Amino acid sequence: MNDKTVEQLIRAEELRQREGLELIPSENYVSRDVLTAMGSVFTNKYSEGYPGRRYYGGQENTDKLEQLAIDRAKQLFGADHANVQPHSGAQANEAVYHAWCDLGDTILAMDLGHGGHLTHGAPVTVLARDYNFVRYKMKDTATGEIDYDELRETALREKPKIILAGFSAYPRELDYGKFAAIGNEVGALLVADMAHIAGLIAGGVVKNPFDYGFHVITTTTHKTLRGPRGGLILSKGVAGNPLKAPEKTIENIPTLIDRTIFPGVQGGPLMHVIAAKAVAFGEALQPEFKAYAAQVLANASRLADELKDRGFWLITGGTSNHLILADVNKSFGLDGKVVEEVLDSVGLTLNKNAVADDQLPPFRPSGIRLGTPAITSRGLKEDDMATIADWMKRAIDGREDPAALTKLREEVRELALRYPLPSDLRKMRY
Repeated sequence: MNDKTVEQLIRAEELRQREGLELIPSENYVSRDVLTAMGSVFTNKYSEGYPGRRYYGGQENTDKLEQLAIDRAKQLFGADHANVQPHSGAQANEAVYHAWCDLGDTILAMDLGHGGHLTHGAPVTVLARDYNFVRYKMKDTATGEIDYDELRETALREKPKIILAGFSAYPRELDYGKFAAIGNEVGALLVADMAHIAGLIAGGVVKNPFDYGFHVITTTTHKTLRGPRGGLILSKGVAGNPLKAPEKTIENIPTLIDRTIFPGVQGGPLMHVIAAKAVAFGEALQPEFKAYAAQVLANASRLADELKDRGFWLITGGTSNHLILADVNKSFGLDGKVVEEVLDSVGLTLNKNAVADDQLPPFRPSGIRLGTPAITSRGLKEDDMATIADWMKRAIDGREDPAALTKLREEVRELALRYPLPSDLRKMRY
């Protein structure tokens, strides 16, 4: 690379990733093939429109590529249609809202303090100015049970156009059957934001909302799906000509979504990213990916148990998916920022996170959020989770002891270097 400044930063980031362990549950490592596709000449091509309906010429390869990604995504999730063009999960959610709702319409989504995402109605977002968001919560933070009775009462009272099941920091599975019954009762579009657990759904180790009558699934393509950073919208219904405005019916939701993505909220798709999505979807269709998804769950369950044994108080008491939310203020009298920084100093990367009804400010919240997708991609197993939990507690206890932290940093580096990054391997471990 001629730009030595950028090259130096790339090499430094490669070293950071190789010598540390990534515990942020929304991050993962991609294969060498996904990275290669991301860096391909498809980045040179404008492809506004959809396969067979483009506004520019020279699309014989982009059409085949995008259709391949669409077909693989449909197969992975049992969808009738897939739009692979969203640049992010946030834009995927935005597009679904715009496709189905009018300004001011009501959307029922998970409370941000109880595990929801910014795009589920955070007051700081533009979406919160466009729509009326009402929220549901956990009934009991010790078990994580959603208050479905209150959810139903809210839906009956507010008559939401969309009921959204999904989360950013919730360690349990949702009861999609109860969501569907409530949504059908009030005539709402059923949308599942599965950004965090899409790979677990594809791997068959957690439930698929489509099996319970949901109409739309939105997701990112990184996280547990182990693809490039991007978004994806899957839907049930009939995909028609996106150049013609269809009647606003649930059956037409695939076409309504296509029209909202382009030309509604995006211009040209990122064809190099779609190439990488196609590769990742192909990898997720392999039997090895099911083993990977199962190992993610096994590692998360073991890590949760080991943390509890060391005095960490866990929201919902554990995990049923890939992520863990710990209240370190309740556990150790520390805020999440302090814990995030001390763990980062020894090569264990996670993120500070609010807990339910948190009394501390957002940048110094009570909790930390961590998970197992990335370390599982590197090949770590259950016994390694005990080591990681032990390191976390030692780092917290020795946070004011530089010598102890230096020793810990060397232990983390030694273990990390035994497990190469997937992009350093010719074939993914799972």
